[in-house]
Amino acid sequence: MQLNLDFYEAKFKDLFSHELLVEMQECGNYIKMEAGGYLMRPGGFVRFIPIILEGSVKIMRQDPDGREVLLYYIGGMDSCAMSLTCCTQGTISEIIAQVEEPAKIISLPYEKVEEWICKYPSWRNFVFNTYQKRFEDMLETIDCIAFNKLDQRLMSLIKKKIELTGGKRILYSTHEELAHELATSREVVSRLLKQLEKIDKVKLSRNKIELL
Repeated sequence: MQLNLDFYEAKFKDLFSHELLVEMQECGNYIKMEAGGYLMRPGGFVRFIPIILEGSVKIMRQDPDGREVLLYYIGGMDSCAMSLTCCTQGTISEIIAQVEEPAKIISLPYEKVEEWICKYPSWRNFVFNTYQKRFEDMLETIDCIAFNKLDQRLMSLIKKKIELTGGKRILYSTHEELAHELATSREVVSRLLKQLEKIDKVKLSRNKIELL
């Protein structure tokens, strides 16, 4: 679905130049995706660059045995550095990009990435800033895995998901979903949540976690 230039001007006027917005309007598509949908999967070629207008997308890495671990989230007015890299280098995706919260997305043709980097400073700045933010996200993830115990990682994940969903200290999620993102078992997550509840860090109910 194509939107008019006024929409692009309203959304991106402080981010991109007018000339770039004209091109984005001509070749961009507006799409909506429900939670659980996939933007990218391992082994597939990236055919478009997503800019997330609303909602959130989680980026995950899968090992040869099919186990997955959360790398980072992307949210409003953001994009995925991995998709930009795949486009510029012509490689296949090595990550999973799955919609966490219902998302509204502008998809841009992959072949425009390099052309716009050379042509528009505002696009070049956006790409470089995206790389920088994702690099910082990756460092945070590495630090969390390397230096934090699993209960600390669990609390960090809960807080991050609440922040993304605007849940005001309440997260609606299953223990299985949390375990999946932490690359551990549901039983371990359930045990840790029970321990956190005993020391008044959280309050648990069915598919609901409240920070205290």
